[in-house]
Amino acid sequence: MTVRRAGPADAREVARLLDAFNREYDEPTPGVEVLAERAGRMLETGEIVVFLAGDGPDGLAQLTFRTSIWSEAPDAYLAELYVAPKRRGEGLGRALLEAAIAAARAAGSEVIDLNTSDDDTAAIALYERAGFTNREGSPDGPAMRYYERAL
Repeated sequence: MTVRRAGPADAREVARLLDAFNREYDEPTPGVEVLAERAGRMLETGEIVVFLAGDGPDGLAQLTFRTSIWSEAPDAYLAELYVAPKRRGEGLGRALLEAAIAAARAAGSEVIDLNTSDDDTAAIALYERAGFTNREGSPDGPAMRYYERAL
């Protein structure tokens, strides 16, 4: 299975996959052209780290890093993990997740976090098999919630 780090030249493929992801789940998308321009710029500056999997490519993992007051190292956030429907169940998601975790470790991150919806049972199973803990309702602390507001 081929997993590689994307560069600015891969911006259109990154955009195609992100657009497909949002369309599959009926989420808004500015379209491939706009996403390609943004992805190219962000890949160039290192604002995002993206891994691509498969020959198509058929999947991606997108990481961002943010400064932490609690550590000298940046926190890692898995912003997107997507595998095209025709390639699900082949291990691409797991390979992408492992690449993202390895990149976070290489950056010195002490934590990697993510969000997913309650109805995405395949993603939940993948994350839990990989050692992620659902902090919502966890006995290790208070329930965590994810909030968002359009501006």
